[in-house]
Amino acid sequence: MWWIYALLSALFAALTAIFAKIGVENVNSNLATAIRTVAVLIMIWLIVIVKNEVRGITELSTRNWVFLIISGLATGISWIFYFKALQMGEVSKVAGIDKLSLALTIIFAVVFLHEELSWKTAVGASLIIAGTLFLIWK
Repeated sequence: MWWIYALLSALFAALTAIFAKIGVENVNSNLATAIRTVAVLIMIWLIVIVKNEVRGITELSTRNWVFLIISGLATGISWIFYFKALQMGEVSKVAGIDKLSLALTIIFAVVFLHEELSWKTAVGASLIIAGTLFLIWK
């Protein structure tokens, strides 16, 4: 079932890029990012409250808090750069280059999390890197 969620994530990420490109037109990219962030904040807290998942907050360890906050900061920084790139570039190229994050995630997972690197994953990551270079170079 995990792959269904992953495919849905990809679908909504694609829609995000299209909607964001339209929404960032003639708008400061930082302001656009702030508005998007508030929308996400409201949506996810409503889901957590409606599903009565707030009670889990007391079970979080210090390690959970630290890494979730760092992850949130990394997300925010990513969004700031993404919106600026969308404002300046073509959405098809910006979104494609943004997906270099997949290859970087594979590398980081191997280095920091000691995950196994299969030949299929290595080839896939290499193709993503090559594709990114094709998008950047004219």
